[in-house]
Amino acid sequence: MGLAFAKYHGLGNDFILLDNRDRAEPILSPEQAVQLCDRHFGIGADGVIFVLPGEQGADYTMRIFNSDGSEPEMCGNGIRCFAKYLAALEGLDNTEKTYKVHTLAGSIIPTIQADGQVTVDMGQPILAAERIPTTLGTAGETALARSLTAAGQDWTVTTVSMGNPHCVTFVEDVSVIDLPAIGPQIECHPAFPQKTNVEFVEVVRRDYLRMRVWERGAGITLACGTGACATLVAAVLNGHSDRVATVELPGGPLQITWDAVSDRILMTGPAEAVFNGVWRGW
Repeated sequence: MGLAFAKYHGLGNDFILLDNRDRAEPILSPEQAVQLCDRHFGIGADGVIFVLPGEQGADYTMRIFNSDGSEPEMCGNGIRCFAKYLAALEGLDNTEKTYKVHTLAGSIIPTIQADGQVTVDMGQPILAAERIPTTLGTAGETALARSLTAAGQDWTVTTVSMGNPHCVTFVEDVSVIDLPAIGPQIECHPAFPQKTNVEFVEVVRRDYLRMRVWERGAGITLACGTGACATLVAAVLNGHSDRVATVELPGGPLQITWDAVSDRILMTGPAEAVFNGVWRGW
């Protein structure tokens, strides 16, 4: 017997998806997920996503283990892949469909559009410092344009949570940022007791932002959906961006909207099936 899986990616942020609908807990351990994610000795991915039965009135529950075995609250690119995988499991390919998905970050609602793109209602951004969490602000305060020293440099950062923590820094040119050196030092900085995702952002225009990311638990990835949402929020708060903008990531663009009335974030982007297979490594 082997382990049937599907491989998907959202702008190059790639995942192994498992049909876990017959039980309430992931069928793999974090250590097994690390093995599957290994790009030399496993299938290769940024994370393993499990489709579990729905909780709290949701259609399904999503859990994810990162490539280092840690478990994030949510994943923006991952939930678009999750929706496309659900449609395939249900035999609804090329069909418009909306799902209500329970995650550790709360209820998230992805909608597969007629053109195959997926729009996700990501909910409201969290700005209170203690809820991110970060020590860069006091309780109830937004940590906006705060000073942070890491990797021997001083950075001006803004913190945002999309159910998972983000530290956003605006720079003149994202291409010159040494992500492997700087990313892990900010990720594990004492100012972030649960660690953090790290985004460096170049403002091209008020409606176009260029971003590179160091993801908590995964390192450098080609795209980060929650990071793109946090980037837009930070850009608006710092006066750099309109509330509707394209966020360009190394893997491609995402369309992000921060609605002024509902305070909710909408993210639209692709999710593509790569291949199906059976893992027989155990």
